[in-house]
Amino acid sequence: MRKKLLEHISSIILVSAIFLVLIYHFHSGYRQVQTRQDARIAPYLALDFIDYDDPLHKALLKESLNIFQPGQEPAHEALIRAIEAYRAAQIAALTRQQRNLQGLSFSKLGQLSGMYVNFILVYLIVMLLTYYGVQTLAVLRFIRLQQNRESYLAELASFLQRRFRDQPKTLHLRDLRRAAALLGKALLKGLLYLVLFSPAYVIAYSFKTRFDTDSIFFMVLLGVISNGLLITYAQKFFTFLVAESRKGYVQTAIVKNLENRYNLNAAGGVSLGRVLNFRKRFPGHVFQHIFINARYQYLATIKEQASFLITGLVIIEMALNIQGHLCYELMQNILYRQYDIVLTIILGIFLVVKGTELASDYWQYLEARRYDNEGMG
Repeated sequence: MRKKLLEHISSIILVSAIFLVLIYHFHSGYRQVQTRQDARIAPYLALDFIDYDDPLHKALLKESLNIFQPGQEPAHEALIRAIEAYRAAQIAALTRQQRNLQGLSFSKLGQLSGMYVNFILVYLIVMLLTYYGVQTLAVLRFIRLQQNRESYLAELASFLQRRFRDQPKTLHLRDLRRAAALLGKALLKGLLYLVLFSPAYVIAYSFKTRFDTDSIFFMVLLGVISNGLLITYAQKFFTFLVAESRKGYVQTAIVKNLENRYNLNAAGGVSLGRVLNFRKRFPGHVFQHIFINARYQYLATIKEQASFLITGLVIIEMALNIQGHLCYELMQNILYRQYDIVLTIILGIFLVVKGTELASDYWQYLEARRYDNEGMG
């Protein structure tokens, strides 16, 4: 663990040092914005009958220069580019003056700090909820598998097949209700999967006129249910559970008279309350060992999940144009070419990622020590 800790700290120091040098470089560059005219382009800028915003005018100017000064086509291309660069610098300077964009300052840093704290708060809440949701969905699916339950559509097909085989000409109201309930569950499950795999901006714009999309609650909701985050990692956890259930120590535990029935809330089965509990424990049941080992393997994927989540939060804030949030500020300053602020925000996001990786490795290390002699099969 000490080696991993040193690797994390050294990478944080190295990357932070590089970013700080770049931030200083771009920040000092704001005092040296060059908008003066090059003597070479000054005569052409004085031609008031040329509109340099019109591509046709620029094309005519270049062709005229090529005709009257043959053999200097590359120089003429460079001249047009220099004029465009000068005009772009002028526009950027005017934009900075109008918007009072002076790059990174103590007041701006204080403003970014508030946005950064808000970003971390949303990130931590979403990570906590997805950590709970991933395990809960995976455990429920695993229990359904152990109960030999079919999908709702397969269950509906089997039910109708049995009914028509036993009573080919009769279908009672009770049977219709049963069939309708299975069909409704199948449609609801399909709709839920559709939402869980939808991009955040699609869901957001579906509700943008109905809810306050600037609220932390809406950000957390989108972070949890969108971009396939919850369902993807629930599938991974489910895979770990299935793999663990097929190992030899499970049969050994059954021989030692540990319960291995998966009926919910039945004697010797699995309590639904324990499944829905945030801290899941299944004492006296073989599933306790399966779950512990699967969760230990899942801890290694938290780093990947964190990167996936942060990317999703960045896209959400940018796509929804949520002003006053960190990633919207990132997008705005990219447009205004305030690269010192851009690099500061990116450095902050990098530190969140590295902090999560460090915490994940340390948590996995503690779990390995805790279950080394009792829970790792």
